[in-house]
Amino acid sequence: MILLGACAAWSLVTAAARGGRPEGVLLAVLAVSAGYAAGRICGALLPVVAPGVGALAGLGLAVAAPHTTVSSPFISPLGHTGATAALLVLSAGAACCAAWAARAPGLRFGLRLLAVGVAVTAGVLGSTTGVVACTGVLLCSLAAARMPRGPGLAGLAFVTALMTATTWATAEKALPSGLTDSLEGRLTPHRVLLWHDALGMARAEPLLGAGPGRFGELSPTVAQALPSDDKPHSAPLQLAAEQGLIGVALLATVFCWVLYVLWRSPRATPVALTAGAALTALAAIAMVGNALSFTTVTAGAGLLAGMATARPLTDAPEDPAPDGVSVRRPAPWA
Repeated sequence: MILLGACAAWSLVTAAARGGRPEGVLLAVLAVSAGYAAGRICGALLPVVAPGVGALAGLGLAVAAPHTTVSSPFISPLGHTGATAALLVLSAGAACCAAWAARAPGLRFGLRLLAVGVAVTAGVLGSTTGVVACTGVLLCSLAAARMPRGPGLAGLAFVTALMTATTWATAEKALPSGLTDSLEGRLTPHRVLLWHDALGMARAEPLLGAGPGRFGELSPTVAQALPSDDKPHSAPLQLAAEQGLIGVALLATVFCWVLYVLWRSPRATPVALTAGAALTALAAIAMVGNALSFTTVTAGAGLLAGMATARPLTDAPEDPAPDGVSVRRPAPWA
C-alpha cells in the first residue's frame, strides 16, 4: 500500500508541477489495489476455483474486446491488441496456477487444457505475441515443478531487466546497426520514433518529467500521425517522459515487490513461479505496448498476484506438486 500510494502521490506531484492529467495513473493504481485485495480474499477462500474462474473471465474479456487491428503489438503501434495479449497471458497464468492448486488429476489436466485453449485462442485472434507469451507461461509452469523458488524468481527479474535495457537501447539507437534494423522492422519505425521522443522528454526533465498524460501534446511523432492514441507504447518510457526517473524507479520497485511477495508466498512453489512467469510476460508486453493503459489488465495483474500470495484457509497443507518438489512455507510468525 505504501508503494502504490507513493505512485499515486508522485503522479499528483508531477501534475501539480508540470500540468497534465493524473487520472489515468490514479485509476491504474486503484485497479491494481482492488485486484490485489480481491485476489488475496478469493485465493484464501477458493484457491482452485478463484483462479479458474479468473482465467475464464479473462478469456471472455479478450474475446469480447474490439479487434479492429489484426496484428500484435510487435507489428501495429495502435489498437487494442496489446491489451488482448495481456489478458490472454494473465488467463493462461491463472489457469496454470489453478491446475497446480488442484488435487484431482482430472481437474488438473482440465485446467492445463484450458491454458492450452487460451494460447490457441490467441492464435485465432491473430495475436502472435499472445501465442508466444501464453506458450511461454505454460512451459514455465510445467518446468516450475523442478525449479527452486528463489533462483526461478531471480531469473524472471533478470529477464525483465534485460528486456527493459533492450527497449531503452533501441530507443537510444545504441545497439549494433544490424540488430537495430531487425528490431525496428518488427516494432515498426513509428514506434521507435515514439520511444525516441519519450527519451528526449526524459532528458529535458529527468526529475519531474513533462507531466502525466502530456506525451501526446509534446511528441512531434504523435503530431504527424493520424490516428494516434497519444502514448509512446512503452510503460517505462512513458513514465520516464511524463513522471521522470522517479516514476520509473517506482514502477520497478512495485515489480520487485511483487516478486518478493511471491518468494514469501505460503503457496506451493509452482504456483508462485507460474504467477511470476505470467507477470513477467505481461511486463514484456508492456515494454512494447500500452497494455497497462487498460483497467482490465491492471486489475487482472493485481488479481493474479493476490491469488498467488494468499494463504488458503484450509486445514490440510497445500502440496499440489509431485514428489520431490520443494514447497516453501513461511515460519509461523511470518
